[in-house]
Amino acid sequence: MQVGLQGKVALVTGAAQGIGRSIADTLAQNGARVIYTDLDIDRAADAARTSVPCEKGHLAFAMDVSDGRHIDATVAEAAATAGRIDILVNNAGIGVRAADRKTIDEFPIETWDEMLRIDLTGVFRVSRAVIPHMKSQRSGRIINIASVLGLVPMRLQSSYVAAKAGVVNLTRSMAIELAPHGILVNGIAPGSTATEGWKHWIGDAKSEELDLHARLLSHIPLGRPASTQEIANGALFLAAPESSYITGHVLPIDGGWTAGFARDF
Repeated sequence: MQVGLQGKVALVTGAAQGIGRSIADTLAQNGARVIYTDLDIDRAADAARTSVPCEKGHLAFAMDVSDGRHIDATVAEAAATAGRIDILVNNAGIGVRAADRKTIDEFPIETWDEMLRIDLTGVFRVSRAVIPHMKSQRSGRIINIASVLGLVPMRLQSSYVAAKAGVVNLTRSMAIELAPHGILVNGIAPGSTATEGWKHWIGDAKSEELDLHARLLSHIPLGRPASTQEIANGALFLAAPESSYITGHVLPIDGGWTAGFARDF
């Protein structure tokens, strides 16, 4: 899939690896100048340097989406350097470690607080910092990476489920508020995706003990996880000029996960 993003500037959070890196690289391959942001500035800089070249060069900035003041400063510097921000992809986030998977009465409070701060408040704070730049242009695209678990909850992950459900309805709320300013806001709800982090998680001792890999695949009608490129293709569609009448939509890319039960009972 090829679209025309020439002249556009995209800021992607959590762009050093995984889904974020694939989205950032895909936007670059379609003509956008990309601002790679991540807590790991070395990997973000390497990603920007090795991406498909653009005339003005891609940019990399350190960004901690759990720190509001750091977000504001980074977005201001990135916008000043690039001159504009046309596309924002709120991708940065964390998942629940297998060892923390407990019922809500035993779920670690520290994990709850950390995940809400990064996975939900981070989306709010980064968007809040970028929106004035889009308002001044009377145009923009915001793509929030949620999860199928924000649509269909799973047991033992209360903080992740709550955060991603929050992202789903935050996306819809933002779409209503920002439409008069020419800003389209949509979300993506990935299912299981074979990132390096996912592979590490699925292969750790606790996950193997719980047989999580086989149990997850048994619930996916297509019988496999997504590739990061398959998620990036969805982001490219939502960023494309051709998607000019889509806002407030959350697109599941989940191999059929949310269509219904794949297992027999």
